Amino acid sequence: MRVTVDRALCCSSGLCVLTAPDVFDQADDDGRVVLLLADPPESEESAVEEAVACCPAGAIGIRD
Repeated sequence: MRVTVDRALCCSSGLCVLTAPDVFDQADDDGRVVLLLADPPESEESAVEEAVACCPAGAIGIRD
């Protein structure tokens, strides 16, 4: 799994951070998503998939 984010689309909801805090964070200055792990371990995959589904802006993507 390869995770991508488009910070220009991010609306700073923070749902990704709540769902997968080991993979995502929020920038202190604007609250937009910060990708911590582009290649998360298998143990994080379901949380990342949930974060993608929950993102209201569609700013998070997954590539296999």
